[in-house]
Amino acid sequence: MTKASLVHRVPTGEKAVAFTFDDGPHPVYTEQVLEIFQKVNGKATFCMIGQEIDQFGEIAAKVHAAGHEIANHTYSHPDLTRLTLEEARAEILLGDERIRRVTGKPTLSFRPPYFAVNEVILSLAEEFGYHSIGCVNGEAKDWEQPQPGVDHILEQTRATVENGSIFLFHDGYGDRAQTIEAVRVLVSELAADGYRFVTVSELIELTGT
Repeated sequence: MTKASLVHRVPTGEKAVAFTFDDGPHPVYTEQVLEIFQKVNGKATFCMIGQEIDQFGEIAAKVHAAGHEIANHTYSHPDLTRLTLEEARAEILLGDERIRRVTGKPTLSFRPPYFAVNEVILSLAEEFGYHSIGCVNGEAKDWEQPQPGVDHILEQTRATVENGSIFLFHDGYGDRAQTIEAVRVLVSELAADGYRFVTVSELIELTGT
């Protein structure tokens, strides 16, 4: 699978999906996500902001220790397409460094803030060896404040469930209570339907299987 494009879904015959959580870590909501996935022995991907890792490093460490993936969501969450190439590189590099301090290993995945990319940004992410990840359930819009409602998040996400789907949710910045409740319901439903919950990197490895 090429890295120089946003990956929204991975072509696989396996009943596996990837839940991703942006803008953390957060001392309340990230902890709740960890509890949800622990109960189903599942893994998720946390697209963390470097500044938030600086503030809540112990939470980032708990995410890593529990076997989840930490992906780069830049250092301060800018629209990278509005920056110079060197400014964009610095944002990605600072985010990468913060994650490596927590995990001690290379970062594999990257989600650009606002999904704002062009060929330059995608190529830059490829320089770092990243897969740039999108999502299938953007219409859920769980990032809005106030949030759009648990039922809205559920309905818009259920409509996108397929083998290899990558889902976007948020565990940082603002009130995420509706997200947590929607994720709790979705994980329970998908587990009952036989889906496995894997990290983005694990999902990408299933390409074509």
